[in-house]
Amino acid sequence: MILFPAIDLKDGQCVRLELGDMDRATIFNDDPAGQARQFAGQGFEWLHLVDLNGAFAGRPVNAEAVDRILAAVDIPVQLGGGIRDMATIEMWLARGIHRVILGTVAVRDPDLVRHACKAFPGQVVIGIDAKAGKVAIEGWAKTSELTAIDLAEKFEDIGVAAIIYTDIDRDGVFKGINVAATLALAEATSVPVIASGGLASIDDVARLLEPDCDILEGVISGRALYDGRLDAAQALALIKTAKG
Repeated sequence: MILFPAIDLKDGQCVRLELGDMDRATIFNDDPAGQARQFAGQGFEWLHLVDLNGAFAGRPVNAEAVDRILAAVDIPVQLGGGIRDMATIEMWLARGIHRVILGTVAVRDPDLVRHACKAFPGQVVIGIDAKAGKVAIEGWAKTSELTAIDLAEKFEDIGVAAIIYTDIDRDGVFKGINVAATLALAEATSVPVIASGGLASIDDVARLLEPDCDILEGVISGRALYDGRLDAAQALALIKTAKG
């Protein structure tokens, strides 16, 4: 299992939101590149970035901060937020992003996802963010009528590298990962699933290392890492031990 530390970018700063609300943002670091170096130095194998402004604007907004992060670390980086056309996908991959995360456009333009997967195999991730079981789009500002499984089934066998499943009702408020919903999605698709939203402590990491969660690719952690509820060294050691 991969533990992905999250860097959410708002106005060039590293923040965390509560329940996806841009008005409930806590600034944790005004130097995102420095935060990225810290995560890499702690031994994380990946970084998970979100351009929060971009998710609402529908276009990249925090490109300068992302570029600084890419220059600061050697570990692979995946990025979501405001990626809604092929030109933006190509731009980010050319700049050094390893995997792009498509959310809103996966609902609005599934054909684009198929074209992107064909053009960039292994580099396209689908972000499925659900509120009360329904997929949310446009920075979680709107809710569609699709369920997470409905959306995942649209992209079976087209080369999607992974699906990131976020339970919005748990994001940033330490309710714990919604393991049941995440596993239900993972069992309904052949695409690897990454859990997100609500990770609160080492207990959540331990739960995701139990045998029934072997089908998951990993989990994303944000606020718990920033405020010390989750100790990076302890979590990474636990994962390493579980891997044998």
